[in-house]
Amino acid sequence: MSRAGRQLALLLCSCCVAVAVPGRLAEEGCPAEPHQASRYVAAVYEHRSFLSPDPLALTSREQALELMHRNLDVYEQQVTTAARKGAQIIVFPEDGIHGFNFTRTSIYPFLDFMPSPRSVRWNPCLEPHRFNDTEVLQRLSCMAMKGEMFLVANLGTKQPCHSSDPGCPSDGRYQFNTNVVFSSNGTLVDRYRKHNLYFEAAFDTPLEVDHTVFDTPFAGKFGVFTCFDILFFDPAVRLLQDSEVKHVVYPTAWMNQLPLLAAIQIQSGFAIAFGINLLAANIHHPSLGMTGSGIHTPLKSFWHHSMDSPEGRLITAEVARNPPGLVSAGNATGKTDPFHRKFLQLLAGDPYSEKDAQDVHCDAAPKSTTNASPTFNSEMMYDNFTLVPVWGRDGHVHVCAHGLCCHLLYRRPSVSPELYALGVFDGLHTVHGTYYVQVCALVKCGGLGFDTCGQEITEAMGMFEFHLWGNFSTSYIFPMLLTSGMMLETPDQLGWESDQYFLKKRGLSSGLVTAALYGRLYERD
Repeated sequence: MSRAGRQLALLLCSCCVAVAVPGRLAEEGCPAEPHQASRYVAAVYEHRSFLSPDPLALTSREQALELMHRNLDVYEQQVTTAARKGAQIIVFPEDGIHGFNFTRTSIYPFLDFMPSPRSVRWNPCLEPHRFNDTEVLQRLSCMAMKGEMFLVANLGTKQPCHSSDPGCPSDGRYQFNTNVVFSSNGTLVDRYRKHNLYFEAAFDTPLEVDHTVFDTPFAGKFGVFTCFDILFFDPAVRLLQDSEVKHVVYPTAWMNQLPLLAAIQIQSGFAIAFGINLLAANIHHPSLGMTGSGIHTPLKSFWHHSMDSPEGRLITAEVARNPPGLVSAGNATGKTDPFHRKFLQLLAGDPYSEKDAQDVHCDAAPKSTTNASPTFNSEMMYDNFTLVPVWGRDGHVHVCAHGLCCHLLYRRPSVSPELYALGVFDGLHTVHGTYYVQVCALVKCGGLGFDTCGQEITEAMGMFEFHLWGNFSTSYIFPMLLTSGMMLETPDQLGWESDQYFLKKRGLSSGLVTAALYGRLYERD
């Protein structure tokens, strides 16, 4: 069973969330803590890259290097800044050096030769002439050495192959989307070649999955994967089956898709679900919907999301070497919290649940509850969700599809002039990737019509106190809480109770945009 499903009930305590917004530091809003050996300083950089004006056109190696050096100049500046902040590791985004939308042929001049770090010990900065076509690796190595920090970056790499190799492409080479890791002395420590490509015709899928883990003196083991990999079992989940891997470096070039898969949503949800630190660096191209980076821990997030700023953003944060994780609380809160006690009574099938709480109206247990509101269907994330409107100041509603039943117990201080709905989807997602999901989601709709539920919105006024739960058939469930203005929230409590997975939240900082439990059934992909 995954770390996401080991505990029956999980309490998030002492939470502090900080956001990087234009004009403010990412760390703003959190109390300063003394630096200790049990903590380390991490940095991620959301980079607005210089792009090729015509990625389909053929170019020379010299022209390709000219473009890439412009991006590397920015990287070097950020390493210097991060070093002044005490960073011990920095992560740069996917596609940040060379760009994207290439063909297999047009990207070739942008590729560095990549020897295997597991068979060759090499410091490119100190041995620049050992291999040809390694100019990018050399600069990255020198940055790591100068900044005296571990450095993780993404670049395109090439590897010659022979016709005797049955997997060898017809042009005689493999081309990979590659993350590289350098130690603080500039040594090439390891590499990871992206496995789950996202419409990347320029690159090959490795014949075997790289399960890349590197060790550091300041925080132990880090896992590595890239962008779309986060939605799949291999390599992301398999890496975390090693209990010593408590940190993940995550270069990404993620296009936001609301209401469920904005970059910071899936990043934070992954860190909470697995109880790890996730260092996520996204590319910054707001016109393409690409923004959202962060240093995410199970209890805190330091993030940046901006569709307005034209500039990149460096985020630094001090985080725990051993993430504190989620503290098991069992049913302790039910003894003092009438609202949580009501939730437990519903799960227990108490038909008289209304007796103990005047503000919460629930006529029966989940199995026999009848919604006064109609169910309807609407497209969300290209999937056909079944939904029920959430009306009034308080209540208990539920909606089911293909065996998954989602429930919402809620109360509101006032009713805003907006439409909210509780939705369920249990099936195979087939657009822009194929993967099986189970989702329970409370969303703000784009308008007052049922057909607007599932639209992408970022602003909301509705305030809620709620329990959201469902009878999920997977233990891999990612909690997602997003409020007005693309603000992340942390659940107060989540976990398993009576074979139901639940999320509890009160005291939102702003209007609710999305509250979701996003489950993955990898075996049904």
